[in-house]
Amino acid sequence: MNAIALGPLLISLPRLYAVGCALLLLLAARFLLGLPRPAQQRWFTGLIVIWLVGARVGYILLNLDSYSAVPLEALKVWQPGYHGLWGMAAGLIWTAWTLRAHLLAMGGALALLIAASSLWLVLVTLAPLGKAFAVDALPEVTLEDVEGNPVHLPSLIEGGDLIIVNLWATWCPPCLREMPLLEEAAQRDGVSVVVANQGEDLLPMVRYLDEQQLEFRYALRDPGQQLMALFKAPGLPTTVLFDDQGNTLDVHVGELTRAHLDRWLQD
Repeated sequence: MNAIALGPLLISLPRLYAVGCALLLLLAARFLLGLPRPAQQRWFTGLIVIWLVGARVGYILLNLDSYSAVPLEALKVWQPGYHGLWGMAAGLIWTAWTLRAHLLAMGGALALLIAASSLWLVLVTLAPLGKAFAVDALPEVTLEDVEGNPVHLPSLIEGGDLIIVNLWATWCPPCLREMPLLEEAAQRDGVSVVVANQGEDLLPMVRYLDEQQLEFRYALRDPGQQLMALFKAPGLPTTVLFDDQGNTLDVHVGELTRAHLDRWLQD
């Protein structure tokens, strides 16, 4: 899992780790660098902005094919899509320039920034607050499609496709934003997409799909939210990727981006 729920809030773990590392960096800088307060405030405030810009630009450049299709998606800075090494590189340049008049403090600040960025990368990789996959394979669950026909999820592996199972609801804005991406994925060869509505009646689900002219072969109803319980999903949307044998490959909580989805399907 890449997110946890704190009450009604769904919090991205990479962002939570980033906030923690930034606070540690601020405290260490305050006690160890010996900079005048105005100089330290200018350095640290600029560092946060420069780190985010560098990390965002780096991620976009590394996923240029995905962003070139819809360039405006690069401006959706609230979505996942930040590369830690690019952010660190931008932060090191900013630190060297801003603190060039304080050579001793500059050396300490560079070391602290490398340590904080490295800690963030380790936390993102190990995900100590994350959970292991709740299911190892497509669960033995049968749901109905919008026509009332039963669909047994494990039977989908007969097609030999990668299988994406997305949990969504019409009241969930990020769910609706990612629906066109999922429909695009469903049109690809070798990919089956299941959009399983959680806890709603048939009418609002069908009305939304018709109004947006979205067509899915597997638009299923899960009125009892069985999948949400089985996947131990902390919130919506939650998307699970299965291989052509039905084994779990990855779980993503929160809005999918085009770059993330492309990486799933290319890998």
